This record gives sequence, structure tokens and C-alpha cells, in this order.
Amino acid sequence: MMRKGRPKTHGSSTELSEVTEVLKLKREIGLTSAVSLIAGTMIGSGIFMSPEWVLRNIGSPGGSLIIWTACGLLATFGALSYAELGTLIKESGGEYIYILRNFGSFPAFLFVFTSVIVVRPASVAAVSLSFAEYAVAPFYPGCSSPQLAVKCTAMVCILLLTLVNCLSVKLATSVMNVFTVAKLLALLIIILGGIALLVQGHTQSFQNAFQNTKTGAGIIGIAFYQGLWSFDGWNNLNYVTEEIKKPEVNLPRAMMIAIPLVTFFYLLVNVSYFAAMTPAELLSSGGVAITWGNKVLGSWAWLMSLSVALSTFGSANGTFFSGGRVCYIAAREGHMPGILSMAHVKCLTPSPALIFTSLVSFIMVIPGNFSQIVNLFSFTAWLFYGTTVTGLLYLKIKKPELPRSYKVPIIIPVVFLLTSTYLVLAPIIDQPQIEFLYIILFILSGVIFYFPLVRYKYHPACLQKLTLHLQLLLDVAPTEKDKD
Repeated sequence: MMRKGRPKTHGSSTELSEVTEVLKLKREIGLTSAVSLIAGTMIGSGIFMSPEWVLRNIGSPGGSLIIWTACGLLATFGALSYAELGTLIKESGGEYIYILRNFGSFPAFLFVFTSVIVVRPASVAAVSLSFAEYAVAPFYPGCSSPQLAVKCTAMVCILLLTLVNCLSVKLATSVMNVFTVAKLLALLIIILGGIALLVQGHTQSFQNAFQNTKTGAGIIGIAFYQGLWSFDGWNNLNYVTEEIKKPEVNLPRAMMIAIPLVTFFYLLVNVSYFAAMTPAELLSSGGVAITWGNKVLGSWAWLMSLSVALSTFGSANGTFFSGGRVCYIAAREGHMPGILSMAHVKCLTPSPALIFTSLVSFIMVIPGNFSQIVNLFSFTAWLFYGTTVTGLLYLKIKKPELPRSYKVPIIIPVVFLLTSTYLVLAPIIDQPQIEFLYIILFILSGVIFYFPLVRYKYHPACLQKLTLHLQLLLDVAPTEKDKD
């Protein structure tokens, strides 16, 4: 049930603080849309870009398939842990709200400061750049696409996503559903082509499959980063808990359907890539799916460019959908400017938060490089994933009496936490890079903003006036939590 509200007016002015009623986002995400949100976000640029980088880091086809299997298992462990958190803390916001409820305001602010400014916009930017690469490629056959054309196309993609998500939640979820079906069909084409090649005896890549496998701790960590990028989105449903119908049932059920399905598809797609290409050809391909299409589909190779473009657009939509919610929830809790906690009075979408996310994503696109963005995103994300699951272990040990509609065996979050710790520390210890130091310094720089703006609630008059003008311009009003 939704409640609309209009600000009271006094003469010609509208007072932001005097609101008779507030808005509430509606529960419009059923099981099908929940599965689509997870699978549709996970299946994006990664499976068409990351196989080359996983192989480059791990060194062998056999090692690559093990990395992909382990990534799927780790994502499943994480999702099952998050499912219990989602049934314990029935609020939207994902890691942010779980860290806030378990560890307090300061760690939650550091997370959301990093997430809103870097992690989520970086994810949207990376997926949009992937979309642009494949969308532009058919117009420049035989040569590299101009970076200006790629970046402009990526910006158009972000602009279109902003429009779709601001207009309607139902429209955004419908786009996810349609594009999820389209991308599953694209993966099915690759899988069936791979099966045909294997039947014909194209198994040379699997002979001595583990030859040249690299085993350094840091190398394996970076290989995991690239593989796990393809699984990013396994936690997206927890960002929109307040918009899910019967979350205590549909949250764990959607995760148990979507993630094993995606893992199964990913493994078969990688087998198909190795059936069509030697490791050397795959490493020099640039666009793995395009090279596969040229080898297997011949004159129909353009289908792969179209399929990858559709897939990445759908994934960007899911990432954008959930990323805007994190910004919105944080603002509602007082950790971001108040305007970002408001929703459109007619469309009932968190349009200010979505617009803000798109603006930061625009900035990320300008100097963006796919591989660098992935490593930046992965290191930061797994630092906070581990922190979040630590909160679940705390609740399991210290508060076992809390009512739970779903419980995960404790060994699963323990394994997930240990793996997260490895993924954060191994690259730093084995292959230290200055970028990791920059990320840590950026996270800690949140202290500068936390104490004056959040702890001591300093709100400059100019910011209050700006909020008022933006509220009138965007036709938005404050919202309340769903207490159902």
C-alpha cells in the first residue's frame, strides 16, 4: 500500500520540513522478477570479457574451469549467508544496512561513502563500457572502435537506464525480465555450438589441460577477481528487500534458483570457448564471444555482437537498479544528503538517488578502463562482503534466539569469510600495487566527512536551500520505511 504526500505551502514558499504525509516504495518484485534481478545482473559483460583475463592469470584451461567453479560456489555461499541476513533484517540496502545494524554508524558510513562514490558507479561504468564496445564494434569491422565513440555510447546507455529506472519500478523490472531471457538464449547458442564442436572432436584445449597452471597466491586472487566479476550481482536482491513480495520466502528461493543456474551456464560457456579456440587464440581474441562467433557461426557472427550488447545492457540495468537503492537507503538513514532519500510523488521511484548514481557513473566512464575498474571494484567489494558476513556470524553466536524463517549452516559463512579475507590480503601481500593503497586511503578519507556531517549533524544553510530547490524541481518528497 502506498501513501502519497504533498508538502504544505505557505504563501509562495514551500517548506521542506512541513510534510503532511510521506511516500513508501511498493512491493512489486515477485519470484520471477527476483530471479531475473539476480541472474540478469550476474549475466552481463563478465562471461564475454573475463574468460580471457582468468586464463591470462591462471595460465591453463583446466585451472580456468576450476576458478570458474570455485567462483560459483563462493557466490552461492555468499548468497545463502545474505539470505539469512535478509530474513533477519528486513530492510533494503544490502551490506550497508547490515553493517549499520550490526556494527554501528561509523563503519556503515565508510562503506556507503565508498560504495556510492566508487564501487556502484564503477560497476555501472564498467558494464556500460562493455555494452558500448560490443554495440559499436559492427560499425568498425576489421579495426578497433574509436574510444570517443565507445565512451559516448556508454554515456547514452547510462542516460537511457536513468530514464527507465526513474519512470517506473515495474518498467525497470520488465526490462530485466525480457533481457534475462534474451541473454540466456545467447548463452544457450554458445553452449549448443560448443557441444557440436566437442562431438566433432575439437578437444585439443583439454589435452594436458593443467599445463602451465600458475599457483602464486596473488595470481590466484587476481584470477578470482576477474571470475567473480562475472558473478557480481549475487547479492543484488538484498538491496531491494523492502520491494520484494514475501521476502522471507522469495529471497532465499530466488537465490537458490538463480546462482546455481548461472554457474552451470558459465561452466558450459567456458567449455565451448575452449572447444572453439586454443588458449593462445583465446588470449589474443580481445572479444572472446566475437572470436567464438567468427569461428563457429560464420556469416551469422553478428548475432554475438547483438547478444552481448543485449546482455550487458540488461546487466547494467540490474546494477543501476540496486545501486541507486543503496544511495537512497543511506540518505534515509542520515548518511547522505536528504534529497537522495526522496522519491518521485507520482512514479514512486528514488529518482534523486538514481540521477546521482548516473552522474558519478558518467565521470567514471571518461577515464575508464575495463580491467582496472574490475580490480578496483573487486578488492573494495570483497572487503565489505567479508565485513557483512562477520555480522551474520555475530548474530548466529550472540543472538541465536532471534526469529529466523531461514537458517544457513554456520560452516558456510565461515568458509565465505575466510575466502574473503584471502581475496583481500593475497594480492596485497603477493603482488602489492599502489592502487590498493589508494583504495584504502579513499575509504579512510570518509572520516573527514563523517564527523562534521553525520556525527555532529552540521547542515550548511546553502545545502538546505539547494535541497528545497531540488525537491521542487524533481517533484519528490520524503519516504518512510515499509514496516510490514
